[in-house]
Amino acid sequence: MKLVVSNQLGYQFKVTLRDVKPTVWRRVIVPAELTLHDLHKIIQTTMGWTNSHHHNFTKDKVHYSAPESGDDDEWMSTGESDSRKIILKDLISVESDKLLYSYDFGDSWEHDIILEKVIPLKPDVFYPVCTDGKMACPPEDCGGAPGYEDLCKVLKNPKHPEYPDLIDWLGDVFDPAYFDPDEVNEFLREPDFGTFSD
Repeated sequence: MKLVVSNQLGYQFKVTLRDVKPTVWRRVIVPAELTLHDLHKIIQTTMGWTNSHHHNFTKDKVHYSAPESGDDDEWMSTGESDSRKIILKDLISVESDKLLYSYDFGDSWEHDIILEKVIPLKPDVFYPVCTDGKMACPPEDCGGAPGYEDLCKVLKNPKHPEYPDLIDWLGDVFDPAYFDPDEVNEFLREPDFGTFSD
């Protein structure tokens, strides 16, 4: 992110994934001058999603999103507002105000985004920055909250008949309790905040 200008404000958001226990959440500080679409990219990286599915934000019954590659005509027919043209401070500015972020309309992942604090940004800190969080993000395409619950049960029982296939599908060792904010912050320093561009 570019250098912080004196008196520039930041938003401290808490992003919480609904319907998953233990709760998966992240705390992130972003410049208030970012676009809503940039916030989408930051959420993808901080949560651990791969930006493989459609998404939108909802505020006061208005939906915001952006077309994915090659999908402009179809997107325009949805009637959603363009998140690339919305600056965060113009949409949300009061502490405790909320947004809903929905990702992957098949698995139906919904996230509560709460503006916890409006704070001055520090010139010696790289923004956005993830300051805290808990639990790993569920794997993509695992069947939403019910599918993820089943996945975690199987992972706890290596003798389960589905265990070998599940480990093969996951590809890597998946630890539902793993979260490292330092690792996330390395990704946030990359182009497009470490997520695949759309």
